[in-house]
Amino acid sequence: MANEARPVPCDIGDRFEYGGLGYEVQVEYIKAYVCKPSSSTEKAVIVIQDIFGWQLPNTRYIVDMLAANGYVAICPDFFVGQKPWEPSDDWSTFNDWLKTRDTNKVDREADVVLKYLKEQCSAKKIGVIGFCWGGSAVHHLMLKNPELKAGVAIYGKFKIHANLSRLAYVSLCTWIQLLRAHNCVSYIRAQELRPHPALHIYNCGLVI
Repeated sequence: MANEARPVPCDIGDRFEYGGLGYEVQVEYIKAYVCKPSSSTEKAVIVIQDIFGWQLPNTRYIVDMLAANGYVAICPDFFVGQKPWEPSDDWSTFNDWLKTRDTNKVDREADVVLKYLKEQCSAKKIGVIGFCWGGSAVHHLMLKNPELKAGVAIYGKFKIHANLSRLAYVSLCTWIQLLRAHNCVSYIRAQELRPHPALHIYNCGLVI
């Protein structure tokens, strides 16, 4: 479970032997992996990697799966060329490594990717999903960027003391963490998790 002491409790698990169905592109100064559905769409999803980087086959599988379900999907290198964490790295150096990869400083990269999706992929409805480190980045972006219509954080630290007046756009996991932190509920119905009219929840999945 993510917390202050261990904000990104990642374990690489089984590394997929997977080549991918998409392709790499250069989006201004950011490299990215993109996969598009077989038919045209105005919906897109940004996939934010965990600490193991944008080239991890497991993450590219998620991108391809989203494309197979009708979304333009993109996984940018939010580390912008910096080395991802390796399972063989010394965990005693992890906090120093993390300081140079701040999830609260991804706004510029997000804006570049949003521009690409709108101008090059004709996207009009854009959501974001993040894993571990990327989950923390999702929390940050959903609190700040109104262009993102839905967000899913697959764990990743969220600061409960964040300014609640800015929660115009939030993720499913954010609401669950906030409500549980204040001992409000142990189970939340789907219709209680609709902070934005463009966000619909079906069987615990988000649809933009």
